[in-house]
Amino acid sequence: MRTVIVTDVPRPPRPALEALATVGVATVHEAQGRTGYLGPDLVARVPGAHVAGSVVTAVCWPGDNLMIHAAVEQCADGDVLVVTTTSPCRDGLFGELLATSLRRRGVRGAVLTTGVRDVAALRAMPFPVWSAAVSAQGTVKATAGAVNVPVAVGATLIHPGDALVADDDGVVVVPRAAAETVVIKAREREATEDATRAALDAGELGLDRYRLRPLLERLGVTYERY
Repeated sequence: MRTVIVTDVPRPPRPALEALATVGVATVHEAQGRTGYLGPDLVARVPGAHVAGSVVTAVCWPGDNLMIHAAVEQCADGDVLVVTTTSPCRDGLFGELLATSLRRRGVRGAVLTTGVRDVAALRAMPFPVWSAAVSAQGTVKATAGAVNVPVAVGATLIHPGDALVADDDGVVVVPRAAAETVVIKAREREATEDATRAALDAGELGLDRYRLRPLLERLGVTYERY
């Protein structure tokens, strides 16, 4: 890994980010072909939060949050900080003080594959955070890492400047070049879901709405009276 801080990363168009902020993670995930989801390990530590922003990445060493402090300087209004480590770590790399600094710069939230601490304070602020763990274990500031380099979270490769959406369902990343297209597809999906919701509320069964009866028949499912 190169120990580097990359500056002046291009961001997605602001209207696309504002539109994504009104769309749920599940809808965005479906709209881009069920890709970009960062997995169930990342849990919302501030329930009810829903954010969208441009990604700034930080790569730290386990138990060391030096590069998070370096990343704060590269963050701007509308960003979301994504933090990973060079090997698995659940220590509390992030807490109230870093959140205070990020909020002052207009950052929408943070996503960490590590632990976070000061959860009660984060909720009171509130500053939205998604993390793999909660841990009171503190950190040092001793080892160089990287800021604004591509990172992998699970099976998803994230580039600085990608769009990110996060809510109670988790976190999904949208490639920067695809953000506007995904907004259009997400709106189309919302319209379809609105029509389906109305039909189900009126009493139509999912078996009929989704035309599932022929599938059951092809699979050999039969009906028998009790």
